[in-house]
Amino acid sequence: MSISSKFRSTAAVGAATALAFTLMPAGTANAHGYIDTPASRQAQCAAGVVACGPIQWEPQSVEGPKGLMSCSGGNAAFSELDDDGYGWDVTPVGTTATFDWTITAAHSTATWEYFIDGNLIESFDDGGARPPWNFSHDVDLSGYSGEQTVLARWNVADTPMAFYVCVDVNVGAL
Repeated sequence: MSISSKFRSTAAVGAATALAFTLMPAGTANAHGYIDTPASRQAQCAAGVVACGPIQWEPQSVEGPKGLMSCSGGNAAFSELDDDGYGWDVTPVGTTATFDWTITAAHSTATWEYFIDGNLIESFDDGGARPPWNFSHDVDLSGYSGEQTVLARWNVADTPMAFYVCVDVNVGAL
């Protein structure tokens, strides 16, 4: 093969490779955040407390459009998070609970919201600030008792997306 043929072959492969990477869809970031204490459903999956699908490797990635009320954030790959009968550990708490977050990508934040049975029980407005890597919210649960599932929703300020976390608690058990 002549030098000019080798050059044309190399140039063709390079151009095809560049074109292939240009046409590939952009991947989504695989890092965001979740509640680790009390152990959220995705934290339990990551720790192997319950057998889960792909969420066990990326507990921080439960992202979906703002406004949803599902533990999976509408993501079918994480649908086990929506199953109340999956064997989730329930954490005893008092009438106030501290939810500790682990953040792996500090997105600009509009609000943090906490719900029980679709009712907003607490909201924290961050006004577009980026959260620290670890922080806590103290949430008043005094209007509830017994076993409850708390849905936490982290609303990103500069996109139409939110992150979803569910935590199973026994209110008043402490």
